[in-house]
Amino acid sequence: MNDFKKYLAEGIGTMFLVLLACGSAVLAGPSIGGYGIGVCFGLVLICLCYCIGNISGCHVNPAVSFAMWVSGKMNLKDMLCYWAFQLVGAAVGAGFLFWFVNMSPEYTFGGITGANNLATNVLQPGATSGMALLAEILLTFFFVFIILGATDDKVGFGKFAGLAIGIALGLVNIVGIPVDNCSVNPARSFGPALWSPGAFGDFWIMVVGPLAGALIAAVAWKAVKPYLAK
Repeated sequence: MNDFKKYLAEGIGTMFLVLLACGSAVLAGPSIGGYGIGVCFGLVLICLCYCIGNISGCHVNPAVSFAMWVSGKMNLKDMLCYWAFQLVGAAVGAGFLFWFVNMSPEYTFGGITGANNLATNVLQPGATSGMALLAEILLTFFFVFIILGATDDKVGFGKFAGLAIGIALGLVNIVGIPVDNCSVNPARSFGPALWSPGAFGDFWIMVVGPLAGALIAAVAWKAVKPYLAK
C-alpha cells in the first residue's frame, strides 16, 4: 500500500506539473514570455516538492528517477513503476489542457508552434536537432546534478532542497524554451505530444537527451560527492 501511495503521488504530481506549467505557456505565453513560463515551471515544482516530497521524493520526471536508480537510491521495480505513473499523469494533465483549449475555438492561446498548441517540445524556428539534443543533455545534467546535491543527506540542505530544485527547473526552462520549448523531462514531453501527435517527430530528443544528461549527472555527483560531503 505504501508503494502504491508513492506511485500515485508521482502520477498526481506529474499531472499538475504538465497541467499548470505547460498551461502557463498555453494560456499566457504571449503575455509572460519565456521568462515567465520558466518561473511558472519552477514555482509549480517548488510547490510539489513541499507537498509530495516526503511521500515519493517528488521526482515527477523519468530522468530524475533514472538518475536515482543509477545512483543506487531506488530499485528497478520502483523506477519502472514511477515511470509508468509519471507518463500516465502527464497524459492526464495534458488531456485536461487539451479539453480546456478545445472548449472555445475562438480563444487565442499562446504556446503555439505550428499546429502544436499544447506547449509541446518541438524544435523552434532555426533550431536544429543537434542543438536541441545538446541543450537537453546539458540542461538535464545541470538540473539533475542540483537535485542529487540538494537532496543528499550528507550535504544537509534539508527543507531548502525544494527551493533549489524549483529554481533549477525555472533556470533551465528560461534557457531551453527558445530551442525546443525545454523538456529535461520525458513525461512532460510525452503528455502534450500524445494530444498533439505532430510533436512526436522530435520526441526522441526529449527522451535521449534527458536520460543521457541524467546519467552524466549521476556519474558526476558520485565523482565529487566525497569531497563535498567532508
